[in-house]
Amino acid sequence: MTLWPRGVSKDKVDVWVKELGTPRDLIKRYKAGQISWEDYAVEYRKSLKGKEHLLKSLADQAKRGTITLLCTEKDPSACHRSLLKTAIEAYL
Repeated sequence: MTLWPRGVSKDKVDVWVKELGTPRDLIKRYKAGQISWEDYAVEYRKSLKGKEHLLKSLADQAKRGTITLLCTEKDPSACHRSLLKTAIEAYL
């Protein structure tokens, strides 16, 4: 998530890695129907380039215990969470 969701108290979350959220322009194009899920996925993966240290950090945390990925999208199969999960798993 690049924007904090309304109604969620920040003291309820241990870590917010804003940099791994969907870039705002990308989510706008996807929500407007200007790009497909497949194109969204390609662009989101590109947005992770240069952020490998953040992915590795989350993978290290996952090795020690459960991590939870949050998003405002209701359908996890059409959300950056599924893509982010795969990217993190590459470091496990």
